[in-house]
Amino acid sequence: MGLDGKDGHQRLTRSEHFLLVGGSEETHEQMQDTAVKFSEGLERLGKKSLKDASPQEALDLLHDALDS
Repeated sequence: MGLDGKDGHQRLTRSEHFLLVGGSEETHEQMQDTAVKFSEGLERLGKKSLKDASPQEALDLLHDALDS
């Protein structure tokens, strides 16, 4: 959830693993990039869905997505 949107736009992006809500244009774009990188990492691990990943794997993927 992005909380810095002040331009009146309502931003919503839904993917297989995420529901992204709000934020400025820049923040929402960053959240979208993170979601894509997370999904790509999940695929690299050979996981078909988020439920197939352990909590630690999901956390590591999220950290990796945020750092790149």
